[in-house]
Amino acid sequence: MIDASTRFAIADLYADYAAALDEQRYNDWLNLFADECCYIVQPRENFDADLPLATIRLESKGMLKDRIHGVTSTLYHAPYYQRHIIGGQRIRAEESGWLVEANYLVIRTHSDQPSDILSAGRYIDQVISEDGTVKFACKLCVFDTELIPNSLIYPI
Repeated sequence: MIDASTRFAIADLYADYAAALDEQRYNDWLNLFADECCYIVQPRENFDADLPLATIRLESKGMLKDRIHGVTSTLYHAPYYQRHIIGGQRIRAEESGWLVEANYLVIRTHSDQPSDILSAGRYIDQVISEDGTVKFACKLCVFDTELIPNSLIYPI
């Protein structure tokens, strides 16, 4: 059984994750990950078939930092805002931490257009305690559709 303080800490981790991305605080987003981490965005079709091909596969904190640099300093695109809606977390204890699953919806808004759904799916995450703080050791974003609109710029 997972104790209440762990449940609250994990719920706060997910709330902080959504807020950091929605507010474009990418360094705060980075700090939600453990020193040894991965971040993967994969279509459901490949996940269900146990195929490794992913739309985004970042296998170290250094790769996450590179992605942030690319998003904030080198990419040129029509700016848009994201809003993350994350469902309740299903938490299972494991030897090294917790396996946490939650549904998500990311809404994209360009200032001159109606909002649209950028991505919908589920997170399947390995969460650990590092220096007394819960962090993502591996974040897997499994999106439900095989199609993505144009490109994925910001993290999901």
